[in-house]
Amino acid sequence: MGIFIRVLAAAAFAWCSLPAAAPAASGVHALAMHGSPKYGPSFTHFEYANPDAPKGGEVRRHAIGTFDTLNGLSLKGVAAAGLGGIYDTLLSNADDEAFTEYGLLAETIDVPDDRSWVAFTLRKDARWHDGKPVTPEDVIFTLDILKAKGHPSFRAYYASVEKATKEGDRKVRFHFTGGPNRELPLIVGQMPVLPKHYWEKREFDKTTLTPPLGSGPYRIQTVDAGRSISYARVQDYWGKDLPVNRGQHNFDAIRYDYYRDTTVALEAFKAGEYDFRPESSSKDWATGYDVPAVKEGLIAKEEIRNELPTGMQGFAYNLRRPLFQDRRVRQALAYAFDFEWSNQNLFYGQYTRTRSYFSNSELASRGLPSPGELKVLEPLRGRIPEEVFTREYEPPSTDGSGQIRQNLGEAMKLLNEAGWVFKDKKLVKQTTGEPFAFEILLDSPAWERISLPFAKNLERLGIEAKVRTVDAAQYQKRVEAFDFDMTVDVFGQSLSPGNEQRDLWGSMAAGESGSRNTIGIKDPAVDALVDLVISAPDRESLIERTRALDRVLLWGHYVIPHWHIRSFRVAYWNKFSRPAVSPKYALGFDDWWVDVRKAADLQSRNAPLKSLR
Repeated sequence: MGIFIRVLAAAAFAWCSLPAAAPAASGVHALAMHGSPKYGPSFTHFEYANPDAPKGGEVRRHAIGTFDTLNGLSLKGVAAAGLGGIYDTLLSNADDEAFTEYGLLAETIDVPDDRSWVAFTLRKDARWHDGKPVTPEDVIFTLDILKAKGHPSFRAYYASVEKATKEGDRKVRFHFTGGPNRELPLIVGQMPVLPKHYWEKREFDKTTLTPPLGSGPYRIQTVDAGRSISYARVQDYWGKDLPVNRGQHNFDAIRYDYYRDTTVALEAFKAGEYDFRPESSSKDWATGYDVPAVKEGLIAKEEIRNELPTGMQGFAYNLRRPLFQDRRVRQALAYAFDFEWSNQNLFYGQYTRTRSYFSNSELASRGLPSPGELKVLEPLRGRIPEEVFTREYEPPSTDGSGQIRQNLGEAMKLLNEAGWVFKDKKLVKQTTGEPFAFEILLDSPAWERISLPFAKNLERLGIEAKVRTVDAAQYQKRVEAFDFDMTVDVFGQSLSPGNEQRDLWGSMAAGESGSRNTIGIKDPAVDALVDLVISAPDRESLIERTRALDRVLLWGHYVIPHWHIRSFRVAYWNKFSRPAVSPKYALGFDDWWVDVRKAADLQSRNAPLKSLR
């Protein structure tokens, strides 16, 4: 055990040995990660929600692939879209604050200065859809079953939640362990609460197509297994008048129809088969909507700016494969990806190259490490790449012409250093003659136009990279089992990183099937940095520690970074209205509503009937 790890462990032991502190916040309505909540105890609604938004109408959405379960909290099966709307949580996020939560199921919150525990007093009116009250027993049952039988990510997320206990008729207390962790009260506040009286009679870790009992604003109405699912707004929803809900959940019905792939789904949208479409393809955004309905204003296209951290998207290596365990090999392959050519020829110049796991935020590393970052990094010197201290990370770049001979030369130098040689037009291991070959696993044909040119460049190095596209269900299963060499992955981030970082990069998660550590990172130095991010006592230290983690991840060459955009691109049949203020950190589609006047105008202009429901 290194000195740095021993110091961290000693600090954790000392923290755990302290007596429980008196509540620093007793009976409060909200909790912020750092600082104070934006909205006071008497707030009536969030600024980005219209409290007078009309209720009614139906929205039809789309999903890709299929589904075979209505329990999205277990590893088994492929869960249906939209299941989050059937459950309430103890607290509700504000989408215009970095990380602040307000009471939903919980009426008040008690928490001590050191945040070594948190207690929630449940609202008297909180009810399940069968009319029974939500109780502390439900909350305790939820924590226990999610840790025991839920998706493996819950075990990492709640690793430092020791237990929950009943403190009164409506009060439940969570006990924490493992050292300072300011985020834990907010983490358990996000937990979807399950009805004990429903699930204790059923097998939680099995797939099911029986609509489960919930407490949220929607209930499942109809299910056509693998093809569609519909939700109905709960007319007597117990929490409809709470400040966190006013102006939200405005649609009477929400339907998700499943399509084989994104190409078919786009054509279905233009034919009026569904109403609202977030667009992720730059090509489709630039060329796929050149239809009369857009020109005539029947379909609206919008780019809605946001301040949401973009996270990291890229070609992700599977370090469980011996082929990718040498950092020089991972660095070399990045020279074969020509982003500038792709941006000009495939993306219509819409994207910015990603240079951080926390892009579009103050958490992103930049320049050389600051004095505060160096205090975090110095104890790890010799165990992390030396470039962390001496160079700003920049992914390989080109002039966009497609001529990347110089980059491929740099790649070959690194590959030679790692023991690979070019022989008979193939790259082979010098000691064994083993050829350098791997598969890029994709879940959509849309990725082929990016992956195939990359594979062609790799071929010039003597590397055989096969591109394989599978259906969504097979892709999910293979990634959950870590049965891939390389894939396109997205590692989303928030403005307040914390416990979820263990599931993304932690050594324990690397061996947990279904975890988000798809890369398979098992590095004590990364674990130590994640622990420091989680235990950050204030915003300034959180920024410094996150930037330090960012540098180590970047110089680990665990992914070949892709690109990002700072806007939501959405297309929709023009029957919706939305609040004048958009949330900074979310699209906020739950705040939109069906505008009766616009819907009537669509109908009068002979828009496809299915878009007018």
